[in-house]
Amino acid sequence: MGVFENCVVIVTGASEGIGRALCVALAARRARLVLAARNEERLLSLAGDCAAAGSETLVHRTDVTSAESCRCLVDATVSRFGTIDVLVNNAGGTMWTPFEQVEDLTIFDRLMQLNYLGSVYPTYFALPHLRRSRGRLVAVASVAGLVGVPTRTAYSAAKHAVVGFFDSLRVELDGSGVSVTVICPDFVLSEIHRRALGGDGRPLGRSPLQEAKIMTAERCAELMIDAMAARRRILITSRRGRFGRWLSVVAPSLIDRVAAKAIRDGR
Repeated sequence: MGVFENCVVIVTGASEGIGRALCVALAARRARLVLAARNEERLLSLAGDCAAAGSETLVHRTDVTSAESCRCLVDATVSRFGTIDVLVNNAGGTMWTPFEQVEDLTIFDRLMQLNYLGSVYPTYFALPHLRRSRGRLVAVASVAGLVGVPTRTAYSAAKHAVVGFFDSLRVELDGSGVSVTVICPDFVLSEIHRRALGGDGRPLGRSPLQEAKIMTAERCAELMIDAMAARRRILITSRRGRFGRWLSVVAPSLIDRVAAKAIRDGR
């Protein structure tokens, strides 16, 4: 029996990108999946794919920026399956504009609500159930949550908050049996980049990245599953990210240049 067979796994932001790829990969491992996102039509399509792979699914339209919506997600999961074994806080959004070109300051509120509080709220309601199952708590942060990244000030700040929250929570949960795994992807092929907010607060509608040269969502999902199964503390998905974390301590000005180049090159 595989690690995730028959495990009840909630994935937020499941409708596309990393979340969708993760659900498909977990379905092949016979996890029981709770698919959470705002776009119900895409969730139903995903549920069909997961069912075809042999997974039992529950679709739950969820707005992670609403504490009440997250409470309903957890209640519906427990009502259907009786337990929660894994919570993957994956929902998120980004921006792509220099701070001095920001015209709409609500970008900072919106991205903090979605990326940070959108992970805090589901965790709050799911944690008592995860304690009982001695389960797994997973947070999808970003390499931008470990170092500063130009043009992504609001996103980087929110992902730094995610890393700080889950690192702190890990200490509080020591001895509980609940593991906390923080995932820090580098650039991943995903719709999130097309929806990145410009300075006017509206989606760009196009990806600023060289998409043929970045990691696929499917590869990222496979790396995540391995880290989740092993209850690893942190997964940084790229060599550049792992090197950059060390470099930020010993040569911080150099990692600034590495981050700037990554944005310029779009890869």
